[in-house]
Amino acid sequence: MAETPEPVDLDSIAEERLLDLRICDLPIAIAGTWLEPRTAQLHAELKARSILFEPHCYLADEWLTPEGEPVIGIPFYLAHPRLVALEKKMMLEAEGETPDWCMQLLRHEAGHALSYAFGLHRRRSWQKVFGSPSEHYGDTYRFRPYSKSFVRHLDHYYAQYHPDEDFVETFAVWLTPGLDWRKEYQGWKALDKLLYVDKLMHSIAGKPPLKAHGREYWKASRLRSTLRGHYQRRREAEAENYPDFHDANLLRMFSRGQAQGETRLRVATLIQAHRRQLLAAVAGWTGEGRYMVNEVIKAIHQRARALRLVTGESEAAAVLQLSTYVTTLLMNYRHTNRLRGKP
Repeated sequence: MAETPEPVDLDSIAEERLLDLRICDLPIAIAGTWLEPRTAQLHAELKARSILFEPHCYLADEWLTPEGEPVIGIPFYLAHPRLVALEKKMMLEAEGETPDWCMQLLRHEAGHALSYAFGLHRRRSWQKVFGSPSEHYGDTYRFRPYSKSFVRHLDHYYAQYHPDEDFVETFAVWLTPGLDWRKEYQGWKALDKLLYVDKLMHSIAGKPPLKAHGREYWKASRLRSTLRGHYQRRREAEAENYPDFHDANLLRMFSRGQAQGETRLRVATLIQAHRRQLLAAVAGWTGEGRYMVNEVIKAIHQRARALRLVTGESEAAAVLQLSTYVTTLLMNYRHTNRLRGKP
């Protein structure tokens, strides 16, 4: 006869034991947690707009709406403070950990669910405004940080990722209570999209969805991976998003230590002194926008300072090394949308 596993106390379990637990064995749920009033608020916001659709929410491995399914997956870690703390330790942040942030993400995912529930993305008018929903989803995307053709709801200019994301970000802005989007986006091309969404939502107001229920893919209660394995895979996949991404390469070019007069120079000081030169040179060589080049230089500067890197090379030689390194990263990015090239 199989032994009944001991109940897990997430408040007191040691971290090493916690990491060895399977996600499906975690004692978590939406009901009875701070997530329950968040999902209720989403449903109330939709009801206030006469949208007769209450997307079902469940715990999943990340924020998601499965393709074609009018349901919303909420990351399992948000169901308990201990798991939020672990997520922040492993991934540097816990996406959606505050009520306002959670609601932003719920409105975003609700846009996907609504589109599937009413078949909005199949309408010609939708595709004329936002583009083809069959466009390929890349692992990463290029964006124009100063574009006024897209709303700004989630970070990282997410509306520019894909036509579907353009729609759901526009919908999320439209749905946000108390936001005067007509005033906020006056003079922007994105206002035309908001006006279209406003007209589109009025066209479905008071009507039942074509598809009210969906399958719950990547549901937490069915995920047999341990938390340790889950985070190992995520950190490997997102390596370039971490502060230490540059460390190995920088330590091959430079060394740790103290600056000694004119014989050893601080790398962080060199970067700061030659930032404009590096920015102009790399942008010119690669054809990449200055915004992205500056973001990479800024990240390298932060790591050089944190590692206390120094060089015994001449100032000109060290700057050339840095220029070559940044150029290599940006050429990878230009051709693969990843700083490290193809995975």
